[in-house]
Amino acid sequence: MADTMQFDLVSPERKLASFEASEVLIPGAEGDMTAMPDHMPIITTLRPGIVRAKGADGEQEFVVSGGFAEITATTLSVLAEQAVARADVTAEFMDGLQVSPDAEATTPEMLDSVAKNAADLATLRSELGL
Repeated sequence: MADTMQFDLVSPERKLASFEASEVLIPGAEGDMTAMPDHMPIITTLRPGIVRAKGADGEQEFVVSGGFAEITATTLSVLAEQAVARADVTAEFMDGLQVSPDAEATTPEMLDSVAKNAADLATLRSELGL
């Protein structure tokens, strides 16, 4: 069994992280999960939250607005809609993550999704102290 796995975090703007990690906590849409070497292969969606990766240089944290994660036995790739290092998060960044539904295309499912996203963002703001 390997002690580390390759961790990559990318957003449409840039690659934020690429290093060997012993474990990575991700905010899965169905709940938080920790990826470790030899993890069962899975693809999951992400909700707004904090990705915490433990590597040789200690723990690094990144705020993501959502996206996808692909986990294999040797790799974890996070494809984030938007992401920044936790230290770089501002109130303005958080304000930009709020999603408003299109008034003409609003269905009950869309309203539920927007409400869940708003609740996840409020929890994230509280955790970040913003």
